[in-house]
Amino acid sequence: MAEPSTITDPDDPRLADYTGLTDVELRRRREPAEGLFIAEGEKVIRRALAAGYAMRSMLLTAKWLDVMADVIAEADAPVHVVEPQLAEEVTGYHVHRGALASMARKPLPSAADLLGGGRDGAARRVAVFEDIVDHANMGAAFRNAAALGIDAVLLTPRCADPLYRRSVKVSMGTVFQVPWTRLESWPQDVGTLRAAGFTVAALCLSEQAITLDELAARNDEKLALVFGTEGDGIAPGTLAAADQHVRIPMEAGVDSLNVAAASAVAFYTTRPRTA
Repeated sequence: MAEPSTITDPDDPRLADYTGLTDVELRRRREPAEGLFIAEGEKVIRRALAAGYAMRSMLLTAKWLDVMADVIAEADAPVHVVEPQLAEEVTGYHVHRGALASMARKPLPSAADLLGGGRDGAARRVAVFEDIVDHANMGAAFRNAAALGIDAVLLTPRCADPLYRRSVKVSMGTVFQVPWTRLESWPQDVGTLRAAGFTVAALCLSEQAITLDELAARNDEKLALVFGTEGDGIAPGTLAAADQHVRIPMEAGVDSLNVAAASAVAFYTTRPRTA
């Protein structure tokens, strides 16, 4: 059991993992490079541990010591206790949940390995997110994937980090439940999906797009749903490589949905049908 230690100096080197969490560019560069990510809040910390992520350390305000007592008892990691004001000074924001943990990342699997096994065996439905840079959208999309039975998530090279603190927070820790990896070459990796037997369906507004209901009625054995950025949508090269273009019918003059909302609609509509 790690014995909690009280820290009063914001420059204490033991707090280095938690310094400047609001500096997005710093975290983007530092967290993946150093193999760490930050879990915020009791539920998220517990879900990260349950998913097998190792804890590097924990930062708590005193009132959370009892709540997290079982985690502290089991964790083989330092536990730093600070006043709320010091937590805010170190992190750069109000830590209203009162509990942070620095966690060690796991090595990412290859796309081929991921496609060969989802949460319940071989993957049947996967989501591909192309160049999604907004961390809140990324977290919401992962929450949708977890809730609506997506077997795996693939991210193109320029996508936001799903283990960035805000992504994890918005996902409510469900980012730990969905197998995911980052593709190395896109859209060339469409070939990897096709080789694994997936129909690649790009959500877009092209003239040849079929409706989402029409896609769902086909009940493809293996389906990869591709989502692009809200501004530019899916890149032309990806659209050319996809097997099918798909649209969600809109009303009231609305042309499209937020990418996270669109993913929820698509995930639910294309859920596997049993005979």
